[in-house]
Amino acid sequence: MKILLIEDEERIAALVVNGLEHAGFDVEVVCDGNEGLQAALSSQYDLILLDLVLPFMDGISLLQMVRSKDLRTPIIILSAKGDIADKLEGFESGSNDYLPKPFYMEELIARINAQLNKREIQYLRNLIVSGLELDLISRKIKWNDQLYALSPHEFNLIELLMRSPNKIFTRREILRQVWAIDFDPNTNVVDVCIQRVKSKLSRNQAKGDSPIETIRGVGYRLAAH
Repeated sequence: MKILLIEDEERIAALVVNGLEHAGFDVEVVCDGNEGLQAALSSQYDLILLDLVLPFMDGISLLQMVRSKDLRTPIIILSAKGDIADKLEGFESGSNDYLPKPFYMEELIARINAQLNKREIQYLRNLIVSGLELDLISRKIKWNDQLYALSPHEFNLIELLMRSPNKIFTRREILRQVWAIDFDPNTNVVDVCIQRVKSKLSRNQAKGDSPIETIRGVGYRLAAH
């Protein structure tokens, strides 16, 4: 598991890195807010540890900017600011947890593992590709913060596309895997189903077509960006 630590106090950073590496984590450290923001947005981390008092950009501003970019990486604040008002501001700005300094490494590791376990459960519940989010439990789809219900065939078709992003599925493949039809009955049922889903996703939307693409003469795919 790869963790980003944004901390400007060298002593604390060294202690955290040593403890986490002994626990089997891969840790990258940056020591100011600007570098932390760039690292958080440009690399893939499993979790971010964030101090609040940082050079160039404070932790709350960094947190708000990261969340405004729809980055869902779990973030735990590590701060000497332990008042309830500070904790509430952290949670309201998008942190997943808040651990006041000083802290025991055992507690930090336990909290990291708790967040990573929650994330794994979320991944089992949802498929997320290019901003399109499919809830495998409620069988609904979210696009641009709007939630839409799906029919059974619509759900199965979109799940098929999302489990193999960028793969082009022919109409015959879709018929076989979604409708259990293993021959070409010369029907446009696939095209109708796709258009129905795309129409739902474009309803009341002011921006952005869905990532479901028509490959002319071939079939369909879900484009992963």
